[in-house]
Amino acid sequence: MTTLEIILRLALACVCGGIIGSDRIKKRRPAGLKTHILVCIGATLTMIINDYMWHIYGGMSDPARLGAQVISGIGFLGAGTIIVTGKQQVKGLTTAAGLWASATMGLAIGVGYYSAAIIGCVFIFVVMAVVQKLDNMILAKSSYMELYIEFRDTGDIKPFIECLKKYNYKLLSLHFLPPSKSEETGIGAMVTLHAKDKNGHEGVVSLISEVQGVLAIEELS
Repeated sequence: MTTLEIILRLALACVCGGIIGSDRIKKRRPAGLKTHILVCIGATLTMIINDYMWHIYGGMSDPARLGAQVISGIGFLGAGTIIVTGKQQVKGLTTAAGLWASATMGLAIGVGYYSAAIIGCVFIFVVMAVVQKLDNMILAKSSYMELYIEFRDTGDIKPFIECLKKYNYKLLSLHFLPPSKSEETGIGAMVTLHAKDKNGHEGVVSLISEVQGVLAIEELS
């Protein structure tokens, strides 16, 4: 492999990794432009080294061994982007998947399979940038809702339950959490509802926000 070929592969890794990372940084995710580029470069360089070793040792080494370690080893980086918030939301799964996909893209570049890498880059970017809008549309039309509600005290749960019964909203689950702000005297709760309203999710949130004892309400995505 010539020096020019090595530069070409690493440059393509920077471009492809940067395209995926640009979507993450625009959405202020923990792993952005630099992380995705570095992952793609690292995976590409791994396969370049693999190719070099295979030629140096006359085919006695396994050309897939180092690549397999990248696929399994990238998990620790993905795990670092996944967090559970105070409202018990899991964040970072898409970013972790993007890092893993960037690594596989780098492996393809590293072995010189440019067409697969470029096509894969396009598909990954479309899924991360465009499908998110479709995801939001589906969630908006769903009759299932995840809510974070802060009540003044436990006595205010009863008016809340009565409101659900009045509007035929079905309570699927409810568990209590510490309030989101340390100065609040109320109690927080994670609530899952099955609710249909002609005004959509905003109508459900508006009705519940007017219930006696409800200090705050937020729909979780």
